[in-house]
Amino acid sequence: MPPKKHADAAPTTMKELKDTLWKAADKLRGSMDASQYKDVILGLVFLKYVSDAFDERREQIRAELVADGLDDEQIGQLIDDVDEYTGSGVFWVRVTARWQFLAENAKGMPGPEPKSIGLLIDEAMLALMEDNHALEGTLPHIFNRDNVDQRRLGELIDLFNSARFTGQGASKARDLLGEVYEYFLEKFARAEGKRGGEFYTPAGVVRVLVELLQPTEGRVYDPCCGSGGMFVQAEKFIEAHEGIGRSGDISVYGQELNERTWRMAKMNLAIHGLGANLGPRWGDTFARDLHPELEADFVMANPPFNIKDWARNEQDPRWKYGVPPAGNANYGWIQHILSKLAPGGSAGVVMANGSMSSNSGGEGKIRAELVEADMVSCMVALPTQLFRSTGIPVCVWFFAKDKTAGKHGSIDRTGQVLFIDARNLGHMVDRAERALSDEDIAKVAGTFHAWRGVESVTDVAPAEYADEPGFCYSATLAEIKDADYALTPGRYVGAPELEDDGEPIEEKLERLTKELYAQFDESARLAEVVREQLGRLQ
Repeated sequence: MPPKKHADAAPTTMKELKDTLWKAADKLRGSMDASQYKDVILGLVFLKYVSDAFDERREQIRAELVADGLDDEQIGQLIDDVDEYTGSGVFWVRVTARWQFLAENAKGMPGPEPKSIGLLIDEAMLALMEDNHALEGTLPHIFNRDNVDQRRLGELIDLFNSARFTGQGASKARDLLGEVYEYFLEKFARAEGKRGGEFYTPAGVVRVLVELLQPTEGRVYDPCCGSGGMFVQAEKFIEAHEGIGRSGDISVYGQELNERTWRMAKMNLAIHGLGANLGPRWGDTFARDLHPELEADFVMANPPFNIKDWARNEQDPRWKYGVPPAGNANYGWIQHILSKLAPGGSAGVVMANGSMSSNSGGEGKIRAELVEADMVSCMVALPTQLFRSTGIPVCVWFFAKDKTAGKHGSIDRTGQVLFIDARNLGHMVDRAERALSDEDIAKVAGTFHAWRGVESVTDVAPAEYADEPGFCYSATLAEIKDADYALTPGRYVGAPELEDDGEPIEEKLERLTKELYAQFDESARLAEVVREQLGRLQ
């Protein structure tokens, strides 16, 4: 039997590390509301990342200067050249904003004018924003408020400073911090319920979009980017498939309405080393598009579902296929996204299931126009309970500006739409939430790649496409028109084929008929027993 771990033993796995940090962070919650608590914890993770990246670059510069034969005095004069850091995509961090300084003063800084650790962190955040224009207006400075327990904040600094983050090399440590940031985002989303859905999309749903579209190069856009999960997953996809490109091969553009969420996205993308243009500030995509000239190669989005109060302008040039109704922004999002696609661009958009068949407010006519313009390439119905934040069943619309054979696939799919009914995929992780496995995601993406004739970036060659009753069907525009332009996959894929059990149909009917009559006889017998019992009671 393995020895029991001491209560204070250092975590040895990534899961243990994340759980330990979460429990420690949870002690800090106190009287803070959920939003402030989230800003405090994620702000600390970001500060640790920025400082680690700075230290790593500083050691690289020192090594280069030593190799050039410079002595310590010369190195001291050159090692603080700000351009040497910012030119390598590293934020400049002054001494009092570095993690080492904060860790040394985790219990506060004594002196004639003593400072709490919260005040020191606030000053570090303000210094980072002052010294780095890209961070202006981004970082929280709320660590010295009365409702933040300074002792526990100092303890959390000590925990983050442990060797567990720094023992595997600076780059590896920053990868771990990125994982911790994502883990905390997921935890906060679960804790905040419906509000959490505004900034977090479950990783499995994001992967369906990313692995089907395969955004390996070009301009990637999300008009309602939340905390930036679509972009992070695109970067992970590229890194997981060596030889298809580098994360630097994609240019990231986004916009986010909520101020706090926009700040979270800026920090999240910085931690993952993704330079992103999220606009100079947060803003409403419908009221003021911050990227008016953008032509995106890929758009991936999870817009808020069924928004009733939105900045609708009937004269908006984005409404190429029809003016969306005032009471629902779903088709506003779809048309905004289509307006952003480059000539060969493609998009994936998470929507409420009602969008596939609704006829209210002219939505049916808009959908018909989209189909007749041959903009829809694939419709995927997803399982229920993937989102903790909503019980609304969801689907994914996939669009393509070019469905001919060529760069985007070897099979000409002009005038066709692939329907995938994935409602039976996934597994329950607890009573409230379902998740998609790697195999589930591969089945959906692989089916599309085979249908389109796309060379998958994975090692598995795409199989030849074939309709599968109950799961997928390739429909013509004429078939969709006959269905009154409803795009619900279940309408097209039909029921799954039943396995042949080898019993002749005549014998099966005879057997089932006998079983049915036997059940009738047993029901009659039981009814007679009940009547007798009631008679005795009377």
